[in-house]
Amino acid sequence: MKKSLMMLAVAAMMVACGDAAKKSAEEQKAAAEKKALEAVDVKVATADVKTIDVSETYTAEIVPFMENDITPAAAGLHIKQIMVDVGDKVTKGQVLVKLDDTTLKQQEYNLAITQDTYDRMKPVYDAGGVSEQQIVQLENQLNLQKEAIEQLRKNTVIVSPISGKVTARNFENGDLFASMPILHIMQTDKLKALVNVSELYYPDVKVGDKVEITTDVYPGQIFEGEVSRINPSISAATRTFSVEVTIPNKDEVLRPGMSSRASFVMNQRESVMVPAEAVKKQTGSSQRYVFVINEGKADYRFVKDGRRVGTDLEIFDGVKAGEKIAITGIEKLMDGKSVNVINSEE
Repeated sequence: MKKSLMMLAVAAMMVACGDAAKKSAEEQKAAAEKKALEAVDVKVATADVKTIDVSETYTAEIVPFMENDITPAAAGLHIKQIMVDVGDKVTKGQVLVKLDDTTLKQQEYNLAITQDTYDRMKPVYDAGGVSEQQIVQLENQLNLQKEAIEQLRKNTVIVSPISGKVTARNFENGDLFASMPILHIMQTDKLKALVNVSELYYPDVKVGDKVEITTDVYPGQIFEGEVSRINPSISAATRTFSVEVTIPNKDEVLRPGMSSRASFVMNQRESVMVPAEAVKKQTGSSQRYVFVINEGKADYRFVKDGRRVGTDLEIFDGVKAGEKIAITGIEKLMDGKSVNVINSEE
C-alpha cells in the first residue's frame, strides 16, 4: 500500500514538473515574441548624391629644390680657408672657400709691371718714338694677363651659386684640392617630389594642379604641393610618366629622402554617399550591409561600397539617393524589425 502511494506521489511530481517546464518555455517564447514586436529606437541619415574627388596616390621621392657641388675650376690648389661647415645656412653670392692665392698675387704683380711699361710707352708711341707693333703687343699682353687674373680670382675665391644649407664638407683647411667637391649645398626652404604616374592619367595631370603630400614621419599631416613639371614621354618599361611637384617648406620640417606619398585629384564623379558608421561588415564575410528604414521597418540591404570621403562612404549599389539609413541602434536590428526614428531626419 505504501509502495503504491509513493509511486502515485512520484508520478504527480513528474506531471507537475512537466507542466512547469512547458509553462516556462511558453513564457520565454511569448517574451521573445513581445521583444521582437517592440520597436527599436534609431537615428537615421539620408543617402545623398555628392560630388567627390577621384584621386590616385603614388610613392614619391622628396629631393632638394636645387643643389650644387662647390668645386673650383682648377685642381692642384691648396685650400686656404673653408668659411662654412655642415648645417650652416648660406646665401647666394656668399664667399664659401678661399684657395691659395700665391699664383694670383704673382700674376697681379706681373700685370702691374706690364701696365707700368705700357703707361710709359704710350706717350712715346703717340710721339712716333716706337712702332705700332710694339704698342699692340703690349696691349695684347695686358688683355691676356687681365683675363688670366680674372680666372684665377674665380678659382681662388668661391661663392655660393644658390641660397641653402651646407650638407657635406669633404676637405679641411690646408688640404690640397683634388677631384671631390669641397662642399655640397642644398636649397630646402622648398622641395620637389618626384612621382611616377600611370600613363592612364596623362590627360588628367596639368601643371599647376594641387597635390597632397603625406609622410611616415608626420602621420595624418598633409603638405600641399603643386605640379611644376611634367615629362612629355612615357616609360615603355613601367608605363608611367614622371611628374615634378614643388612643395613649400618654409619651416623646413620636411627633409630630402623622407618616405612620402603624393595624391593627385584626377577627376570628379557624382555618387550616393551615406555616413560610414551606417555600413557594417557581416560576420564571417567581406560583405557589407546597411538597414534602410522604410515605413517604420528595418530593411536589411547588402551594399557595394567605394571610397571613404571624410565621415561619408560611397555606395555603388544597394542604396538609392533619398533613402533613410539607420546610423544608431543597428546592433538591435534585423530584417523587418519595427523601428522608432528619434531624430528629425524624415
